[in-house]
Amino acid sequence: MQSFFDCAGIVGTGAMGRGIAQMAAQAGARVLLLDAQPGAATNAREALGKTWDNLVAKGKLTADDRAAFMGRLQVAESAQDLKACDIVIEAIVERLDVKQALFKQLEEIVAPDAVLVSNTSSLSITAIASALRHPQRFAGYHFFNPVPLMKVVEVIAGLKTDPAVCDRLMGFTRAYGHTPVAAQDTPGFIVNHAGRGYGTEALRVAGERVADFATIDRILRDQVGFRLGPFELMDLTALDVSHPVMESIYHQYYEEPRYRPSVITAQRLAGGVVGKKVGEGFYRYADGAAQVPAEQPAPAVAELPPVWVSPKAARRQELYQLLKNLDARIETGAAPSEQALILVAPLGMDVTTLAAVERLDATRTLGIDMMLEDSATKRRVLATNPATRPDMRDAAHALFARDGKAVSVVRDSGGFVTQRVVATIVNIAADMCQQGICSPGDLDVAVTLGLGYPLGPLALGDRIGPTNVLEILFNLQTVYGDPRYRPSPWLRRRGALGLSLKHEEI
Repeated sequence: MQSFFDCAGIVGTGAMGRGIAQMAAQAGARVLLLDAQPGAATNAREALGKTWDNLVAKGKLTADDRAAFMGRLQVAESAQDLKACDIVIEAIVERLDVKQALFKQLEEIVAPDAVLVSNTSSLSITAIASALRHPQRFAGYHFFNPVPLMKVVEVIAGLKTDPAVCDRLMGFTRAYGHTPVAAQDTPGFIVNHAGRGYGTEALRVAGERVADFATIDRILRDQVGFRLGPFELMDLTALDVSHPVMESIYHQYYEEPRYRPSVITAQRLAGGVVGKKVGEGFYRYADGAAQVPAEQPAPAVAELPPVWVSPKAARRQELYQLLKNLDARIETGAAPSEQALILVAPLGMDVTTLAAVERLDATRTLGIDMMLEDSATKRRVLATNPATRPDMRDAAHALFARDGKAVSVVRDSGGFVTQRVVATIVNIAADMCQQGICSPGDLDVAVTLGLGYPLGPLALGDRIGPTNVLEILFNLQTVYGDPRYRPSPWLRRRGALGLSLKHEEI
């Protein structure tokens, strides 16, 4: 196996440093472990030995492999021991001054052609390199935890980084079976930047009391296929980690509205309610298990009213077919009868606005989210408006639950829940491409591998249809008057021309 680097120094032997050392040794490099804390490097070497023992026991490694890897793994007593390294990877505290001081020291020790890289997740690569006499050999090399399982690595070029350095890092990453993605030196790089929309928009939805945390999580898991809902995810990562990242990216982009943090997470962080690790976050935890409130069952309704569907409803024919499958009594007149349940299916608009514009009886009007095909989802989402009668709400819930599919009823919101969150994710991703932060292909790969999304953001936008995403965003901007929802030029132009969001100009 070609290692691309014969000798790798790892500075910082916490979870990230150990994971990187494991990958480098498995790729064929001799690895030197260095940590400022006495005994930490030795402990890391012993921990890696146990990791490889477990892999041998599971039949994933041979005893000879284990012996070879351990033979490549050595403990360094001081920075001077890293003199022979042709790459040094730093995985220490996220402080610019500390990292700069380390790399200034290393620059005086290693050979002139040795590569120096930082595993920073939030600091500017250019800023770290500014302390060096030879910034061209410095780059960002951002892994995700746990390193052996998270198969994507961001290779980040600073303003003065030699492209050949990034090429070597890309090859080194492939040598141990991970996927490298190339990023420019911008706040959050690719994955942390692209992930801004999921949590921040869900927090806005919760802040407007559209739905509670558990309902929002259920909707995004069941309608789109996210592995974890946004509040489950924030509990797992913990707000003492995720909220500062929200604030950092927001301020680094000079208060760009698309990245605006939430007072909800700020308050919970201040109160120490940060997530699973302390037993309480958006959920309470008992023995490590989230205590999730039970869903409201579908109400029992003796007789369901007839249903009238707005002629402007999204996927109107599909909605008619769904109603037929549910044995609904469908009205097809130009206007609803006085008994009818009235359904609208907007993209980005709220139910209140449509009831007013279409002159519908708001007391009998509900919305249904038809952004995605009903057959592709595990949950239907209905929205009331402030005037909706309880009997009409219950009738709609009972009707759409007739075939056993889960139904959530939320309060009025432009774009329900899924439309808002997905359109925000797609829009941020499109603007990352517009800024040239990375290629469309690398963006989708990085997000699917780094965040576990069911599809990359651009592929998700293509599936929904760029014109539909644009309609959602334009209408959200109308409802809320917030520049947060202004469509990226990348999205606007490709939507106007009928192009894929992955299309790159020649």
